Amino acid sequence: MSAPKRLNYCIKSLQALALAATVCFSLGVSDSGSRFNDLNHRLMCTCGCAQVLGECDHAGCPGRGQEFADLNKAIASGATDDQILTSFAAKYGATVLAAPTTKGFDLVAWIAPFAVFAAALLGTILLVRRWSVGRSQAAQAAGSSAVDPEMNALREKVRRETGSGSDGGF
Repeated sequence: MSAPKRLNYCIKSLQALALAATVCFSLGVSDSGSRFNDLNHRLMCTCGCAQVLGECDHAGCPGRGQEFADLNKAIASGATDDQILTSFAAKYGATVLAAPTTKGFDLVAWIAPFAVFAAALLGTILLVRRWSVGRSQAAQAAGSSAVDPEMNALREKVRRETGSGSDGGF
């Protein structure tokens, strides 16, 4: 490699390294306003409106103000998101979390919908297969009886004796 190409390669490598370092360091930096917005959309309002805290639109909501104050205080104290969510769950109960945790029994809330869907899909597939097998067996039985002249003679005899003609016996 010639000297100018090597110098160009080194400069490009240093630029890429500087860009990567900048991106890595900026990922952890966030302003408290966006963090507050993110967290208040991960919590439920405790007034009973069944809305996320950031979207509660009750005039004079009794729970929203206190939860906002607690959230601002926790962010200002430097607590992590998980610590904040855990403290809210401890103070207001597990129903304050907008989504269940992925630990313990709460994991069932994430798995159950997919398990029910998979079971319903499997049941539908098995039912359709059973119907199609039954239909093919009926077609085989009809095909074999159409060929068998003794069976046709027996059917004709039954029709004559029972009086069922073209009207279907009614």
